[in-house]
Amino acid sequence: MKSAKPFFISIYFNPFIICGLFAALLIAGCSDSTTEPDPSETFQLISVSVSGTTFSSDQTTNDISVSPTIRIEFSVPVGQTSAQNSVKIVHEDTEEEQAANINLINNGRTIAISPTDDLEYLTNYTLRITDQLESAEGSDFPGAVYNFRTVNGTAEITSIRINDQDIPGENILRNVTYNNLTLEIEFSDDLDTQDYQNYVSISPSFSKSFELSADGKTISITANEPLDYYRHHEIRISSDLEFDNGFSFDEYSGRFQTGLNPEFKFPEISDTELLEKIQRATFGYFWDFAHPQSGMARERNTSGDLVTIGGSGFGLKAILVGIHRGFISRSEGINRIERIVNFLADADRFYGVWPHWMSGSTGKTIAFSQFDDGGDLVETAFMAQGLITVREYLDSNQEQEQDLIDSINHLLDTIEWEWYTRDGQNVLYWHWSENHGWQMNMPITGYNEALIVYILAASSENYGIEPDVYHEGWAQSGSIRNNNSYYGINLPVGFAYGGPLFFAHYSFLGLDPRNLTDTYADYWTQNRNHTLINRQHNIVNPNNFVGYSSDSWGLTASDNFEGYLAHEPNRDNGTITPTAAISSIPYTPEESMEAIRHFYYVLGDKLWGEYGFHDAFNPTEGWWADSYLAIDQGPIIIMIENHRSGLLWDLFMQAPEVQSALDDLGFSY
Repeated sequence: MKSAKPFFISIYFNPFIICGLFAALLIAGCSDSTTEPDPSETFQLISVSVSGTTFSSDQTTNDISVSPTIRIEFSVPVGQTSAQNSVKIVHEDTEEEQAANINLINNGRTIAISPTDDLEYLTNYTLRITDQLESAEGSDFPGAVYNFRTVNGTAEITSIRINDQDIPGENILRNVTYNNLTLEIEFSDDLDTQDYQNYVSISPSFSKSFELSADGKTISITANEPLDYYRHHEIRISSDLEFDNGFSFDEYSGRFQTGLNPEFKFPEISDTELLEKIQRATFGYFWDFAHPQSGMARERNTSGDLVTIGGSGFGLKAILVGIHRGFISRSEGINRIERIVNFLADADRFYGVWPHWMSGSTGKTIAFSQFDDGGDLVETAFMAQGLITVREYLDSNQEQEQDLIDSINHLLDTIEWEWYTRDGQNVLYWHWSENHGWQMNMPITGYNEALIVYILAASSENYGIEPDVYHEGWAQSGSIRNNNSYYGINLPVGFAYGGPLFFAHYSFLGLDPRNLTDTYADYWTQNRNHTLINRQHNIVNPNNFVGYSSDSWGLTASDNFEGYLAHEPNRDNGTITPTAAISSIPYTPEESMEAIRHFYYVLGDKLWGEYGFHDAFNPTEGWWADSYLAIDQGPIIIMIENHRSGLLWDLFMQAPEVQSALDDLGFSY
C-alpha cells in the first residue's frame, strides 16, 4: 500500500489548481470591496438661470424679466410629481406663491418654471426648491433658495401726433401748419405731474403752452405763435421723464417740418416794377461787388481776389443793361468797360484763350482744378460774346469808344480758335494747358451750353474753323437730335429731359433764338420746350420733394445743401435755383413771372438779399443759400432785358462776323 502525499505539496505541483485558486480569491476580494451607490451623492443641482443670467445662492440676482422662464438644471432626471410640488416662486413681501407652469425638459434633467401671469416690476421674489424634491430614482434633495429682483417697467409712447397726424417712426412729418400747431403725446402710464414740462423740448424753440390730461397720460403742447415756414424741428423727450409708478423711459426723438406760409412778405408792386427791381439789385453784383482793380466779376460773393472769365463776360452785358435802364450813366459804364478790356489785354492767355479763373489784381491764372490751369475755350466764348455785344453798343463817333472798339477787336482777333481742334480734328477741345497739355481731354460736343463756342469759332477771320468741325464735332453728325417727348413735350435736341436749364441761357444771352434754326433744331422751340419740361418735372414732382409747384420751379447748376451740382430732372435733389425760371422768361413769360412773384413775395424774406435772389434753396432740407454766383446772376439781368427790350440779342446779332458764321454753318435767323 502506497502512502498519501501531503495536500500542500499537491497544490504546489499543480499549476492549474494554483491559477484557479488565485482567480477565485481575486474575484472574492473585489466583490467584498464594492458597495451600492448613495443616491444623495449623485442627485445634484448644477445651475439656476434665466436667459443667460445665472442665479447666485448667496445674493439677490437683479434685473430679471417679469415674465421669466427659470431653468433649474440637475445632474440626473427629476421626478415629475415631486417637481410639480417642490418648486415655487414666492413674493418676498407677501409670501404669496405665484401661479406657475412647471415642465421637465432636457430629458428630465431640467425644471423650467414660468409664472402664469407677469410678475410685478421692481419687486423681490424667492425661488424655493424644497427638500421634497426627488430624482426619478427616488434620491433625496436637501432643498435650495434663490432670491431675485425683477426689472423696472418701461413706460412707452402710445401715440404722438401733430394736428391729428401721426409722426412717422424714424421719418419726418412734413407740411405741418405753420400757424396752428398742437402736439399731443400719449403715454402708457401716468406721468409725475410735478415737472414733466422740463423733460420735453422742441428745437428750434418757440413760445408754447403745456397741458396734462386728467388721467395723467397725455401731454398737449400748443404753439403760442406762428412758426417759421419750411423749418425743421426736433422733438426730444428725455429719459429722465418720471412716472408715478417709477417706470423708466427710453429717450425719444422725432422730427417735423412746417409747411409754407403763403402770405406776401413785401408790398405788392407791378410786374414791370418788380422786373426792374430785380435787374437793379442783380446789377449791383457786377457793379458794386466787382473786383476793385480790374472791374471783373468775382466768381461768387466769397471769392475775394478770384475772378471768372465767363461770369465777367456776362457782367459786360449787365453793364449795358445798367446804362440802358439808367442805373449808371453811359460815361460810368464806358469807363468800367475800358478798365475790364485793358485788364484782359494784359491777363494770361493761352493761344489767345483766357483761363477759367484768374487773379483780379494781376491777371495771373488760378487753377480751376488739378489739370485745368490753362485756356478754357467755353469760358472764353462767353467773354467773347460779351465783348462783341459791347462793341456793337459803342459809338464809333466818340474817340474813347472808338479806341475801345479797336481794343476789343484786337482781343477777339487774337483768340486762336483753330488751335483748340487739337491738331486739326473735327471737334473743338475745352482746355489746353502749358503744364499739362491736353490732359483734361474734353471735346466740346453737343448738346449743352456751348453752342456759342462753335459759332464764334466759325466767325474768326484769322483762326476760324470749317463747318465740318461744327457738324461732326458739336452736332456729332446729327447725333444731338432727340425728338422724344417728356411729360408730353417734344425736345428737338439734347439729353433726355433737356439737362440743366443753363443750356437754354448761356449761349443765348446774345445769340437770339427767336428765329434761329439749322438742320438740327428750331432753337426757340428747343429752349421753350426745354423750359416747359423742366417746369413740368417740378409740377409732377416724382420724388415728392417739398415746395415744388407750378410757381416754384427751376432746376439748373447751383449751390445746394451738399455743395454744388448741375441740377436737372435726372439729377434732382430737391434744390430750386431762381435763375433757372427767371432767366427763361423770354421763352415762358407767364410761367416765369408766376415763379418770380412766388420767389419775391412769398419766399422773399429768406430768398431776397443785397444783390437780388440768393443762389438756391431746398425746402425739403429747409436749406437756403446765402451765396451769389456770377454765372447765375448774369443770366437773370440779361434775359429779363432780352424779354423786355431784346437789347442784347439785337446788339449781338447785328455783328457782321456773327451773321457770317451763322450763314457758313447753315443757320437761318
